[in-house]
Amino acid sequence: MRKRIVATALLGVLAMAGSAAAQDKLRLALVPKAMNNPFFDLARDGCYKAQEEIEGIECVYIGPGEHTELEQIQIVQDLISQGVDGIAVSPSNAPAMAKALEVAKEAGIPVMTWDADLLEEDKDIRATFVGTKNYDIGVNLAKLAQARHPDGGKICLQTGGAAAANHNERLLGIRETLSGEKLGDPPGEPLTGQNGWTEVSGCPLITDDDGNKAVQGLTDILAKEQDLTAFISTGAFTQWYDNAYRQAVEPYKDKLTSGEMSIFVADTLPMQMEQLKDGLSNGQVGQRPFEMGYKSMEVLKALVEGKDVEDPIYTGLDVCTPENADTCLAQ
Repeated sequence: MRKRIVATALLGVLAMAGSAAAQDKLRLALVPKAMNNPFFDLARDGCYKAQEEIEGIECVYIGPGEHTELEQIQIVQDLISQGVDGIAVSPSNAPAMAKALEVAKEAGIPVMTWDADLLEEDKDIRATFVGTKNYDIGVNLAKLAQARHPDGGKICLQTGGAAAANHNERLLGIRETLSGEKLGDPPGEPLTGQNGWTEVSGCPLITDDDGNKAVQGLTDILAKEQDLTAFISTGAFTQWYDNAYRQAVEPYKDKLTSGEMSIFVADTLPMQMEQLKDGLSNGQVGQRPFEMGYKSMEVLKALVEGKDVEDPIYTGLDVCTPENADTCLAQ
């Protein structure tokens, strides 16, 4: 009996020790725009990999089930109330998120952005940004279009949330590169013939990061604009649902092959690369979400420890075409 009592007591001590050890870990939150998003799944994987490899941290990956601006802000407010040790967020609504992060900063919680940043006037709230130079995504998408269509033509742009700073920066990169002009603040004004490029009526298409809405928008505009030259999407949402995307684009495959029309999309997720190889897109400009998730944990830990960090921290791009599709992601 005494042995059983001692053993039970020992188990209790060990459990308490394990709990204390868990509490000693820094709880670092990675907040995506939505958790039903394959792009953010890769960032989650990077976050959990960092948890395995970086001593003393716990990755708290949490965000809205679907792309909902208000829910994302509520989640950040809840994390502040819980007293997490650091918060990295990809803002859906940059101005609104800035107000929430201001509260976190006042509470002594280090905050940073990843994937999408705050507006220029609010950037002093966060310590740094980890992710893509979003303007450059637009530049590279536009260069792909210029290479296929040097004389320009009719174009439709598709984007995420209207208030998402990252997508607006990509739109500006596309428009300034195609027009050869400076167009002011993101997202810039629609093209009206500069260098031969004209944005068709009804575009840019706003998707709110909704894959179904994105495919429907693509389907509708291709049917409406029979002489469309180029379709450019600033996010992977257009191609998330593989079967739906293929059904939408298959009728136009001959045009994509001949060069009569082109489709260029941001990101290089696995299904997107297969679509590219199958001739259902003409170019992809990819980010590195796994690295974003991993790096965000490194940076938050450094901030908690009072260390200086660079601002911004860019994670690079991969530019993929049918010609280099088998090797571009290794660059």
